[in-house]
Amino acid sequence: MGPEGVPTRYPDGLPAPPGDAVPLVLGAGGMLGRAVAAVLEEACPATVAATRAEIDVTDRFRLEAEVERLNPTVVINCTAWTDVDGGEADPDRAFRVNAEGAENAARAAAAAGCRFVHFSSDLVFDGRKATPYTEDDAPAPLSVHGRSKLEGELRVAAAAPDHLIVRTAWLYGAGRGNFVDVVRDAARSGQPLRVVGDQRGSPSWVLDVALAVAGLLAIPHRGVLHVANDGTCTRQELVRAIVDAIGGQVRLESVAAGNSVRPAPRPAFSALATGRYAGLAGRPLRPWRDALIDYLADDGEAVTA
Repeated sequence: MGPEGVPTRYPDGLPAPPGDAVPLVLGAGGMLGRAVAAVLEEACPATVAATRAEIDVTDRFRLEAEVERLNPTVVINCTAWTDVDGGEADPDRAFRVNAEGAENAARAAAAAGCRFVHFSSDLVFDGRKATPYTEDDAPAPLSVHGRSKLEGELRVAAAAPDHLIVRTAWLYGAGRGNFVDVVRDAARSGQPLRVVGDQRGSPSWVLDVALAVAGLLAIPHRGVLHVANDGTCTRQELVRAIVDAIGGQVRLESVAAGNSVRPAPRPAFSALATGRYAGLAGRPLRPWRDALIDYLADDGEAVTA
């Protein structure tokens, strides 16, 4: 293991990023951004990790000035308005960060002549398929959040010719509340849980996603790419896997997605097909259950940057 608990060997089959690269990680204070920054700081000593307070993607002119000053070789945008339910009540804020902010960052990277990597979401799909979504499937988001993420994708593609849009799903990791941590804490305390049991997706540990993206910096792939831990499960199956891993107990009430009272609709099926990524890396990311067990074994503290 390297510093901050980051593995020095890339488990996804891709090489380490170039040591002389100068990545600029935007949104480094968030769950995904912390993991990406920690991985890149080990491989690339010149990495700059910027929190929202340091570089705000919605402040176009300051953003452009900072990118010009820092002169990165790649800009990695981990910023996002992630409150899916809150987006229904405040769509302007969701679009300001997820669409306008993404475009601002992409334009700044293009003006600096460097590559741009942007993260998107499985929520750009409507869930009507019965098999995992590929990069070629037509998006049809159900929620404000999903629409704002899709708009961000379109603006990034238009603004930055040298772009990589990484769609991922059901993220969990250190540094921010997430579904896995909620279930773990409930299982330890014996609290009951009410879970939408029939939603199926691709649980993904941010550390594995970060390692994959770092490796992708070494190859010139462009366009949209799905990156998630291998395999799919329902929310209920994920709960059972968490409880089994920690040896706890939980009183689980499973409800159907149609009976959920949450403001934002979620797709019943949003699993991502990662065959294109596996073709680039030589193999898929490890199975979601293996990643989950490792995360829980470290008690959610594998990345502390």
